Amino acid sequence: MSVHHPIFARLYPSMARAMERGGMDRHRAALLAGLTGEVIEIGAGSGANFAHYPPTVTRVLAVEPEPRLRRTADTAAGEAPVPVEVVDGLAERLPAEDASADAVVCALVLCSIGDTGRAFREIRRVLKPAGQFRFLEHVRADTTGMARVQRLMDATFWPYLAGGCHTGRDTATAIEQAGFTLDRLDRFRFPDLNTPTSSHILGTATPT
Repeated sequence: MSVHHPIFARLYPSMARAMERGGMDRHRAALLAGLTGEVIEIGAGSGANFAHYPPTVTRVLAVEPEPRLRRTADTAAGEAPVPVEVVDGLAERLPAEDASADAVVCALVLCSIGDTGRAFREIRRVLKPAGQFRFLEHVRADTTGMARVQRLMDATFWPYLAGGCHTGRDTATAIEQAGFTLDRLDRFRFPDLNTPTSSHILGTATPT
């Protein structure tokens, strides 16, 4: 199941630390606040979320397909305030039983998933009936000019440089179309500039 992005995997841990210092840590904490029970995190990357899980979480199954990032995440798991198990796996085929998770978390990963429709079906499958889908993602820009730049980048060089990332996905609409109800949706820029990757959403959804 492994997905190899060697250049991106070398660069991303440093990028994640820089984002944390720049204020992304506050958004990660807001993403995870109030979670309880069993959590599945999709695309754990280098494990930047792990330090922010509240003690009410009993276990995190952290799924990461990139081998180098998975090793980094495994180290971060040893310092997490809650039990974290890092495993190989894909969003489109989660290594978890039906209705086994109180919550599923995605942070800066839906931009790079190949088949988001299948991934959303998997999220619905593993969530308990009252479970929550929490997401923190960069998305399509809200200005015409920047959205045009995103389309150009996504059609040419950017996905190859950035581990499959697409800058211009309308993720909130995709979540609704996949059969979720958006219970909370906050929009913000990070950093507070109009760049191809600065438009973000943070929210909570439940299966309709």
